[in-house]
Amino acid sequence: MADSEDIRAGDGHGETRRDFLYLATGAFGAAGGAIALWPLIHQMSPARDTLALATTEVDLSPIEVGQSITVVWQGKPVFIRRRTEAEIEEAGTVALDDLPDPQPDAERARKPEWLIVVGVCTHLGCIPKGQATGDRKGEYGGWFCPCHGSHYDTSGRIRKGPAPKNLPVPSYEFLSDSLVRIG
Repeated sequence: MADSEDIRAGDGHGETRRDFLYLATGAFGAAGGAIALWPLIHQMSPARDTLALATTEVDLSPIEVGQSITVVWQGKPVFIRRRTEAEIEEAGTVALDDLPDPQPDAERARKPEWLIVVGVCTHLGCIPKGQATGDRKGEYGGWFCPCHGSHYDTSGRIRKGPAPKNLPVPSYEFLSDSLVRIG
C-alpha cells in the first residue's frame, strides 16, 4: 500500500505519472500528425498562376463605340463589345418567342452599352467570327460560327443554327465607368 501511495502525484486527486505520460504522448502525437498532414493539405490549394486566372481586369476606356475586343479569362476568349445605340435598340426589341434560348437583353448586359460574353460557340466549342474588322458577323450583326453555321445577335443570343444556347455571360462587375473585373 505504501508503494501505491508513492506513485501518486502530490495533489491528492489520484492522478498518476502514467496518466500524465499518456496525455503528453497523445498531445505530442496529435501535434506531430497535424504537422505531417500540413504539406498534404497545403498542396491541394490552387497554385498562384491558377488564382491569377480566376479574375481579370479590363480597361474599357480605349474601346470606341461599335468596337469589340477579345480578352482571355480562364483560358477562354471573352468578347467585350461597346454597342451602338442601334445595336442596343435592336437587341431590346427582339421578340423572345422567336429565340431558341429566350433571354432578354437586359439580363445579358448590366450596362446596355457594354456586352460581355464568353466567345465560345455553344454547339461544339468553336470561336465565332465577328470580333475583327471585316469578319462576317452573321445575319443578325453579332457573331457567326462558320464551322456549323450558328448566328448570334448583338446580345450574344443564338438566332439561327445548331447551337442550343446563347453565348454565356461570365460573372463580372464594373469597378468604375472604365474598368471591369471579369470572374
